[in-house]
Amino acid sequence: MEPIREAEMQTQPGKRLNEEPKKNGKVWKIVVGVVAAAVVVFFGACCILAHASTAFFPHTAINGVDVSGLTLQEAQSRLETVLPQRVCKIYLSEQNTASPEEREPAASITFAELGVSPEAGYDDMAKSAYILQHGKGYCSTGFTYLKSLLGKNTGYNSSLYWDSRQLDQSIARLSAVLNSKPLDMAFQVGDHSLQLTMAKDGQSVADNELRRSIQNVVQVSSEPEAIVDLPAEILPAKTLTAQQLHDQLHGEVRNASYDSATDSIVPEQLGADFDIAAVQKAMDEAAPGETLTVPADIQQPEVTAADLKAVLFRDVLGEAKTHVSGSAGRIGNVKLSAQIINGLVLNSGETFSYNGSVGKRTADRGFKPAPAYVKGETVDEIGGGICQTSSTLYLACLLSNLEITERYAHRYVPAYIAWGMDATVSWGGPDYKFTNNTLYPVKIVTKYEKGYLTVQILGTNVDGTYVKMSNEVLSKTPWETIYQEDPTMAPGSPDVVKVTPYTGYKVNSYQTIYDKDGKVIDSHFEASSNYKVRNKVILQAPAAQTGSGTAEIPAVTPDTPSDTPVPMEPTVPAEPAASPDLPVEPEIPAEP
Repeated sequence: MEPIREAEMQTQPGKRLNEEPKKNGKVWKIVVGVVAAAVVVFFGACCILAHASTAFFPHTAINGVDVSGLTLQEAQSRLETVLPQRVCKIYLSEQNTASPEEREPAASITFAELGVSPEAGYDDMAKSAYILQHGKGYCSTGFTYLKSLLGKNTGYNSSLYWDSRQLDQSIARLSAVLNSKPLDMAFQVGDHSLQLTMAKDGQSVADNELRRSIQNVVQVSSEPEAIVDLPAEILPAKTLTAQQLHDQLHGEVRNASYDSATDSIVPEQLGADFDIAAVQKAMDEAAPGETLTVPADIQQPEVTAADLKAVLFRDVLGEAKTHVSGSAGRIGNVKLSAQIINGLVLNSGETFSYNGSVGKRTADRGFKPAPAYVKGETVDEIGGGICQTSSTLYLACLLSNLEITERYAHRYVPAYIAWGMDATVSWGGPDYKFTNNTLYPVKIVTKYEKGYLTVQILGTNVDGTYVKMSNEVLSKTPWETIYQEDPTMAPGSPDVVKVTPYTGYKVNSYQTIYDKDGKVIDSHFEASSNYKVRNKVILQAPAAQTGSGTAEIPAVTPDTPSDTPVPMEPTVPAEPAASPDLPVEPEIPAEP
């Protein structure tokens, strides 16, 4: 009997193992059944609540306006209030890969400003969404309610109406905000520092792309904010490194000047020195468009463009007037040479050359033959008479207190201008030069009218000073009469004057400078003029003369030089220098 017990004992544990899976299966069936029953009960409850509700389900939005838990009438009212105030935010992608939420919007605009409203009105807008939730079958409505509870119902969108005129105006305003020109790097100079405004790139957004994107996003957006992400074209701005800025500013300081070719003012050039490495570091750390103030050693010009604009050619610094007489050719040469230099401008520090400005006197250029001196002889030469223009200019420069760089007196005393105030010139020989020693540009202005040549120097008189000129005759050398026998003359012919005489003089000129109240600031020697004597030469026939008198050859120059010095009346800048109406002396084209 014992073996049978053992066998029985071996089979009993096996029975327990087979019974355990059966128990687990039953438990799972019970759990599944309970869950299914709960789901059915829960879904049934949802269906009951959905059909019992007269309000919009949870998490419901109409065109981005939350209407959860609102009745149809309340939803309509809320739509009328909130929809126009919904905001469309515009982000520019540019080269930034960040999402719109991580960036600041480039512009924002409300639906009302865009001219947006429901196409069918707010009443139909609310009803349409309400029907989509409540107007289904029993189970479908319950399922919709269930999704709403779980936040799966993203919202409803109704067709919108766009007021085209209002939309056009809004697009124009947005375009003005979104489009910007590049701001190149700029700088301003202070007394001891530089203000640097860093470069900032511009951007460009196409209007048609802006309109299309806004309309598309606003129409379908069910979020509280309509997000528009647009690409923008980058417009690069010009920038400078600290080294380039230093190269531009670190140089010779120059005052503002005048450009005759363009009739415009050339801006001033200042000097600035700074620590290049330190400034570059600050620039690297600055944001686009940010303004930095960096220390610098500044050297300011004395005259800025703004200063010059206010006073350019404002004052008559000096004026001289001389009477022009003689042959038609001589008068024409005076007028032509004066026209050539009329309007000529010299900036501060520049030097004027009469020969360089008037040029070679040739018939092709319109100059005529006229009496002139060549090695002491009076002959007709192309350009004779132009020394009257240079002399009148010289006196105007003296009265303007400009720096006389080069000047030569005539060989013989002039008759059209006070002694010591003349300036002879010739091509390839003596020249007349002066330098603009003022801080401002000066302009030569000439005028020929009723037999008189007037020369003015226009510039800027900052302190009201003026000049008077005077002269002093130091010595006088009388001329002598020299008789020469001329074998070509017929016996018994009357004597003939071959050379008209000139008395020689040594003359000093002086310049006196007055302040605006008439007080002498300075009085000094200006120049010495050594006018040579020219003897009178009379030709006689070979045979003994009867003393029947002399006959002068038709004069090429008047034989009326005075032995009395031409007086030099003091002349203020606004008045012409005194010029006695004496016969005109011929010019010296080749000798000072």
